[in-house]
Amino acid sequence: MSKPLKQIHLAAHFPGVNNTTVWSDPAAGSHIEFSSFAHFARTAERAKFDFLFLAEGLRLREQGGRIYDLDVVGRPDTFTVLAALAAVTDRLGLTGTINSTFNEPYEVARQFASLDHLSGGRSAWNVVTSWDAFTGENFRRGGFLPQEERYSRAKEFLATANELFDSWRGDEILADRATGTFLADARAGAFAHRGQQFDIHGRFNVPRSPQGRPVIFQAGDSEEGREFAASSADAIFSRYATLAEGQAFYTDVKGRLATYGRRPDQLLVLPAATFVLGDTDEEAADLAREVRRRQVSGATAIKHLEFVWNRDLSAYDPEGPLPDVDPVVSEEHISRGRAQVRMYRDPIAVAREWRELAAAHDWSIRDLVINTGNRQTFVGSPATVARTINDFVQADASDGFILVPHITPGGLDAFADKVVPLLQEQGVFRADYEGTTLRDHLGLAHPDAAPGAAPDVVARTQRAAS
Repeated sequence: MSKPLKQIHLAAHFPGVNNTTVWSDPAAGSHIEFSSFAHFARTAERAKFDFLFLAEGLRLREQGGRIYDLDVVGRPDTFTVLAALAAVTDRLGLTGTINSTFNEPYEVARQFASLDHLSGGRSAWNVVTSWDAFTGENFRRGGFLPQEERYSRAKEFLATANELFDSWRGDEILADRATGTFLADARAGAFAHRGQQFDIHGRFNVPRSPQGRPVIFQAGDSEEGREFAASSADAIFSRYATLAEGQAFYTDVKGRLATYGRRPDQLLVLPAATFVLGDTDEEAADLAREVRRRQVSGATAIKHLEFVWNRDLSAYDPEGPLPDVDPVVSEEHISRGRAQVRMYRDPIAVAREWRELAAAHDWSIRDLVINTGNRQTFVGSPATVARTINDFVQADASDGFILVPHITPGGLDAFADKVVPLLQEQGVFRADYEGTTLRDHLGLAHPDAAPGAAPDVVARTQRAAS
């Protein structure tokens, strides 16, 4: 007997300007004006996506001490954008990346609880840490924490925020006009937390929100990140784009849940995915090659090579051969604020490998960067892309995908119009929203009332959420 078809989860990542976006395309619009965010969100909601996702950048990237001007847009404040989007959407989840290294639990909990109220229960928090002192210079705390301390702080940060969310059970507000009684419990919102990272007590001033707590996302791929997700997150992002890699990650992360008394369906695995559509597979393949060349201009190729060589390569021709000088190995790096730098832990070995590849394929610098960088995840006709996405999900390589178009804000439109209907016809994606909250969309249970609440309070909370 075959197992039932899994339902696919789809989300949309508003990319801003980065190494995916072709900002020079005539179809590209602003990456900071609200009209772009609104267009993108409305398209995602029209397609019945689970949520929109905003990444976070707390400092502009630099190359050689100057702003990396091939990648500049700035980052509007996450909560401001999501709150504004709550007013122009009705069902779409609103997910924001908020850093646990440079913020405080009370402030973040208050912001997410407020967003959950404003949106009618559609907020989600991607909990991240900051890994470099460069970013820390923008904050009074300065510096940065070692990896094990970052995750220690993040775990306590999330636990403390949950204590704040749970300081209201959800049944305290009576607002009885006849008796003049507003609160049934004068202790509502009381909290006290004392730990290694935080020592706070007081009253949380936002009543329990429609979801009880925001949905929690985790983006770390390290051992610590996977354990953090298994213990505390509702969904984890993944960077694995092949079926075999996806299945290995999926099995590993889901296998950790039992340790924390959780079931496999209580943590969703959602990789980011790019796509290029064409009327035929051949047309899409041709277009994908063109998109890659536009994503990697000559200037971009040189800048990317500098990530590894850690030296100024502006005198080199991007259409010429790779440098014959070796990378500079140093704690001081020419590129600052880019996570990609951490990928090349042995630059001498990477340079050797790349020279061998370039020689074997007769690649220029630009050719090499195009062919060794991130390619589109899904390329083909709408039917091919729909089939491939479904194959990944049914094979337990993911529970769905967070789509990252290369054009902002209209790059999601074709997927919504051409691929989503095919998934709906296959019975693996919703034809309409069945609930109102993001937890409903993701199939996640509403969190119970605060620990120690009376059984009838827990029952009322669960009924109110259903």
